[in-house]
Amino acid sequence: MTEAIKKPPKNRLKTIAVLIITVLIYVWVFRGVSFQSIKPTAGEITRAIFRGLFHPDWSYVYIKEGEDLLRGLLDTLAIAFLGTFVSAILCIPFAFLAAQNMIKWRPATALGKFLLSFIRTFPEIVMAILFIKAVGPGAFAGVLALGVHSIGMLGKLFSESIENMDLKPAEALTACGANAVQRIWFAIIPKVLPEFFSFSLYRFEINVRSAAILGIIGAGGIGTPLIFALEARAWSRVGIILLGIIVMVTLIDIISGTIRKKLV
Repeated sequence: MTEAIKKPPKNRLKTIAVLIITVLIYVWVFRGVSFQSIKPTAGEITRAIFRGLFHPDWSYVYIKEGEDLLRGLLDTLAIAFLGTFVSAILCIPFAFLAAQNMIKWRPATALGKFLLSFIRTFPEIVMAILFIKAVGPGAFAGVLALGVHSIGMLGKLFSESIENMDLKPAEALTACGANAVQRIWFAIIPKVLPEFFSFSLYRFEINVRSAAILGIIGAGGIGTPLIFALEARAWSRVGIILLGIIVMVTLIDIISGTIRKKLV
């Protein structure tokens, strides 16, 4: 009885302490924000932005001659697809190298995990800037940035899938005299392939969003006309571009989620 009576006050004290700490953090954060730099025309500009966003330029959806919304969205999809496709293939050797149940030599697996972590360290936008300097602005730089960055994430997910798999089929093949290539091809690949496809689809969803952002710095896709519209303060065009991105991302999430549920 006494323990049951003492527990509620302790829980209340913890809750009050968490609330006080949270409030103090918010006070500290807002005290560091300077509200004196807000321009006098901020209200007028904000109204113009929302007026353009809620009255999108529908004529920009399709233009017979020149760039339009549909072409930009298709370029974005192509960049995301190629980047995911390239990374899903190139990351497989890194995944097997980082899987501890595949490589018994610990320094080799440590090297594989380090390489995957090192690749993941650089954000897509940093890689895009580097590749733009190397190969020039355009969709190719976006594909390279997404492809290289995705190797780190997909390689980690693939290696974890390999480590968590059941090795009994591979051991049975070994007992029958199969070599390493036969074990991987007939026992390991069929086991992990559905998860590989599922992870690749999930990464494709992420890459679609990233490809839309990379165009802002010149890596192709719908981000390029978006930054031009923002600089020109063509808010109605900004509105239709954002609406197109929202529709595209939503449809891809629905389709990809449905496929992933059937795979796994």
